[in-house]
Amino acid sequence: MGPEAAADRAGAELGARPGKVFVVSGPGGVGKDTIVGRLLAGDDRLWPSRSWTTRAQRPGEPDDAYHFVDRQAFERKIAEQGFLEWAEYLGNLYGTPIPTPPPGCDVVLVIEVQGARQVLERVPGAVMILVVPPSRAHQRARLEARGDGPDRVADRLAEAEAEEAEGRRLAHHVVVNDDLDRAVEQVAGIVTGHRSPP
Repeated sequence: MGPEAAADRAGAELGARPGKVFVVSGPGGVGKDTIVGRLLAGDDRLWPSRSWTTRAQRPGEPDDAYHFVDRQAFERKIAEQGFLEWAEYLGNLYGTPIPTPPPGCDVVLVIEVQGARQVLERVPGAVMILVVPPSRAHQRARLEARGDGPDRVADRLAEAEAEEAEGRRLAHHVVVNDDLDRAVEQVAGIVTGHRSPP
């Protein structure tokens, strides 16, 4: 069985379990991680799946933001059929290990649009929430504030238009992060509206 077939099977098994899979996606610098961090702090029924990446850890970035690995380790995980989805983005690899949530929990994934597309194809009933910035200037400011260098900021902004366009085609919900409290409230409401009673 090839990696894609294995991921399809894992996705079908994940989709057949009780609970939901929520995919929070969007271009870099829109606040996805911040929103989900706030959600997790107030919702013990949400379980985060920590992504793997080959990109370098940013200064001040928490150790648990990603599972930071080198390309060799990432490619070994691919060969072992250990990812639900993975993609290369701006020269770095990103992937979601096959989730194993505790009983009674919904899964939340914070991933790029390429990965979100794969999850929607593989996990029946997955719900995608696209987070977008109020403007490119706002997105640029967030990217710069988190420590991305000028070249990386330019690359991410260049990708953003295409990512948003595809994300809007895929997403079940779109949230504009022009005010963090309001965005968190909107995403929390979406989660509540889709999940099964406890």
